[in-house]
Amino acid sequence: MFLPFFDTLRKVGVPVSLREYLTFLDAVSAGLVTYDVEAFYYLARAAMVKDERHIDRFDRAFATSFEGLDNLTAQDVLDAVDLPAEWLEKLAEKHLSDTEKAEIEALGGFEALMETLKERLKDQQGRHQGGNKWIGTAGTSPFGAYGYNPEGVRIGQDGSRHQRAVKVWDKREFRNLDGDVELGTRNIKVALKRLRQWVRDGATEELDLGGTIRATAEHGYLDVQTRPERRNAVKILLFLDVGGSMDNHIRVVEELFSAARAEFKHLEYYYFHNCLYEGVWRDNRRRWDAQTPTQEVLNTYGSDYKCIFVGDAAMSPYEIAYPGGANEHWNAESGQVWLTRARNQWPDHVWINPVPETRWNHTQSTQMIHEIFEARMVPMTLEGLTQGMKMLTH
Repeated sequence: MFLPFFDTLRKVGVPVSLREYLTFLDAVSAGLVTYDVEAFYYLARAAMVKDERHIDRFDRAFATSFEGLDNLTAQDVLDAVDLPAEWLEKLAEKHLSDTEKAEIEALGGFEALMETLKERLKDQQGRHQGGNKWIGTAGTSPFGAYGYNPEGVRIGQDGSRHQRAVKVWDKREFRNLDGDVELGTRNIKVALKRLRQWVRDGATEELDLGGTIRATAEHGYLDVQTRPERRNAVKILLFLDVGGSMDNHIRVVEELFSAARAEFKHLEYYYFHNCLYEGVWRDNRRRWDAQTPTQEVLNTYGSDYKCIFVGDAAMSPYEIAYPGGANEHWNAESGQVWLTRARNQWPDHVWINPVPETRWNHTQSTQMIHEIFEARMVPMTLEGLTQGMKMLTH
């Protein structure tokens, strides 16, 4: 019965495998989420989504597959009901107090509940407000809307008031994690976490559970063992383009910088404008009187650093190809020379471009830098950053 749901997931781009689908069916068959729609949603997501980027697509597929379940008419409910006889009893044991179970039993169980609903639909004329018998609103009757009954049939209500209906996934809290959207600090961190090289260093601060078990077994008494925490040992050298056309991308670059500083213990950064030349700087307010020679940077940081350039690559082609082409100073050597030196010094390198990839061909300079970096240029999307982190590990 869930094959259409599986098919919809594949159509919207969730790469769910047949094995994952069968795992989901096994969990449902085992009764892990019996009679709990919200738990059913989370079970399906846990079984068939293996990457955070696909959660929003899953939510959309789920909403499409189960659309309308919370908007059934009274007759739809009566015609569609085909539940096992023990449904109410099992659910009551899980969710209801003794008093509430007694109220349900007073109606004679599930069959009596449905029969009573049929009779009241025939007998009732007009809208009923409040109360505990007629089909209406804001009451405690088992039938109606905008009220509360532990096992009621909702009729004619737009949305949920007690969060017990099929609407959880419509919140789509993970919409900004889709691989094609612009980034925020949170999803930048998701991508950067893929660039990790764990080592243990520092003081012995972390409980070594395995070592504690072994030592306790050997000595015959509790012997707590500790070890240094694992830390990300990857070294990052970050070059950030500032000024000019990059002013349009300040926010996303700031978020990338913030995420990188939080994620990497070994992070060095420098600023440049448009293209890499003979000088870079750390403080934009002192870019003219406190520059660091680029050759010094090349000599300081070894080839074990991962080098990341961030810029829109939009400039005059002369700034890349010719001495004296820079628009703010006289450069004795072309930008292409300095970029090539950087590539040779740091073999693990990538250029991250905040401009959408569909517009790269509109600018000659972008194509030139794309060629200099031998296609190691990625867009600043979650998918692009993920691809860039993979490039830095090879």
